[in-house]
Amino acid sequence: MTIEMPNAQLDWDDQGRPHSRVFDDVYFSDTTGLEETRYVFIEQNALKERFAALRANGQMVIGETGFGTGLNFLCAWQLFEQTAQPDARLHFISVEKYPLTRDDLHRALALWPQLSDVSEQLLAAYFAIHPGFQTLTLGNGRVTLTLLIGDVLEQLSQLDAQVDAWFLDGFAPAKNPAMWTPELFAQLARLAAPDATISTFTSTGWVRRALNDAGFKMRRTPGIGHKWEILRGTFLGVPEQALATSAVKPWYARPPQPTTERKALVIGGGLSGCASANSLARRGWQVVLLERHERLAKEASGNPQGVLYLKLSAHGTTLSQMIVSGFGYTRRLLEHLQRGRDWDDCGVLQLGFNAKEAQRQAQLAGAFAPALVHVLDQPQAQALAGIELAQGGLFYPEGGWVHPPALCQYQAMHPNIQVLTHHDVLQLNNVDNQWQACDGERVLASAPVVILAGAAEVKRFPASSGLPLKRIRGQITQLVQTEHSAVLNTVVCAEGYVAPGRLGEHTLGASFDFHNDDLTTTPAGHQGNLDLMHEISPQLSSLFGEQLDPAQLQGWAAFRCTSPDYLPIVGPLSDPEAFASTYAVLRKDARQVPDTPCPWLHGLYVNSGHGSRGLITAPLSGEMLAAWINNEPLPVPRAIAEACHPNRFALRALIKGL
Repeated sequence: MTIEMPNAQLDWDDQGRPHSRVFDDVYFSDTTGLEETRYVFIEQNALKERFAALRANGQMVIGETGFGTGLNFLCAWQLFEQTAQPDARLHFISVEKYPLTRDDLHRALALWPQLSDVSEQLLAAYFAIHPGFQTLTLGNGRVTLTLLIGDVLEQLSQLDAQVDAWFLDGFAPAKNPAMWTPELFAQLARLAAPDATISTFTSTGWVRRALNDAGFKMRRTPGIGHKWEILRGTFLGVPEQALATSAVKPWYARPPQPTTERKALVIGGGLSGCASANSLARRGWQVVLLERHERLAKEASGNPQGVLYLKLSAHGTTLSQMIVSGFGYTRRLLEHLQRGRDWDDCGVLQLGFNAKEAQRQAQLAGAFAPALVHVLDQPQAQALAGIELAQGGLFYPEGGWVHPPALCQYQAMHPNIQVLTHHDVLQLNNVDNQWQACDGERVLASAPVVILAGAAEVKRFPASSGLPLKRIRGQITQLVQTEHSAVLNTVVCAEGYVAPGRLGEHTLGASFDFHNDDLTTTPAGHQGNLDLMHEISPQLSSLFGEQLDPAQLQGWAAFRCTSPDYLPIVGPLSDPEAFASTYAVLRKDARQVPDTPCPWLHGLYVNSGHGSRGLITAPLSGEMLAAWINNEPLPVPRAIAEACHPNRFALRALIKGL
């Protein structure tokens, strides 16, 4: 999937308005752009009344075909802030094939100072907008913007959502016919909630007829400005003659929503647990975060410098898609932390250390936009890194290093989260639809919803004991920054990595040991990391002076927790024995799809198995769980949610006859 033109190609007229070179069309009207948006999309979908009518913790989902400059979104968001209850939520989903760069977006939105209260928040979060699903958290957590970057039909076909109102707003049908096809309208109908509304600026007859055929009852209504008429409509239902869409299989279906109090327990205070707790807390849940140690981020999430590094595939694999989405989500999250102390977007350089790696890198550079990753030759790489290098490599300009404990602390600081340390949950009991977390006879806390986020420790509970999680020991080494080592400008990786200094210390590593359960750091582990650093650049060793005695070095060791397919395990849990019995027919015929509902363990979820990618996948997985629990649009394509689903392993075992 070569990315030929990742961003909008714009010209600007003498009034400062953007004009698309590709579609030879304007983004908004010359004099009435704001009024047109408010009339065509806000008023025709009755958003003022619907926002005001939202119940406590209610949500409104708006879908849009064509994000453009974000004008429609900003108008909807501003009205939502003015009219909805404080605990209501807005989820806005918009497709955009050619997103504006941040500089162009800033220039375009400067035309509308009356939207500055919301446009400034959007601009502050508008980083790492790359292909696929990109989720932005705005409005102090009340507003979620999901941008689907890519072809409209391809993106919407992957979306799992129930949309309450549609804004049909691509460039004009004559300029961009791909945005006005019966196939697209069928996707709008598939995603439409009962009684969903729709509006568009065009009144073209064939557009109206095609929308009617898809299941919307459309009618013309007076227009505004240069437009004599526009279209508005209501969703009546998918016509019987329409092609049946593939139904979600019962073992991947959404479990029933919790109907009791909005309280949850999260077991495990690392990246997964803190992200899960934060995602629920921002949605108004009261969360108790249980950590068995004396502080958060004590185990694998305690690394002093984790690398925000994307290990991608040029072939668009499920894992690669998730990494691009997760990278963007984490990158935007980091803007809330202190640069230089908690994180640094110094970039990540992955050296092409052998012929096979160099070939892989060339493929990657052709599959992704330069803003995400591009190739540097040896002189360029050496100049950028500030140290002597034998090779060039791939450079990820938006990457860098993160202090994971700071990220955990930031997410756990939400006022709806209560952190309980020294609370080691040994068993879970379900009593009267409440999950009780116990350390023996004593009940530590209880709630109707529990998220298991304790890495491989989730296997201690019967419901998750069969998950194929494995622990891999890793050791990092810390070196005191010297006057000479301060020249290192970026994270440099080969088989290992070395990061620029943080608070006077560099981190290098990391070892992979499948057969060691001892977390005591060893001289052998430090020597291995020094060897990895030497492979990156022999010169590096000379920059650290005489502190390289492995027996004297400081470091840190912990267990990564990973799954056999290297995807995290995120989603609702089912009863293992009942699952095997309910779907036993799959042992004989894997093509069968029984219509029996999945035997869910209601209110029980898991977020684990992130391996060495936790910085990128754990925060987004917290949003995935919140979507499962709150029946919200999924922040990733449906195929990714299913690929991460805990039921995938029980399903494979049945099909293989195990």
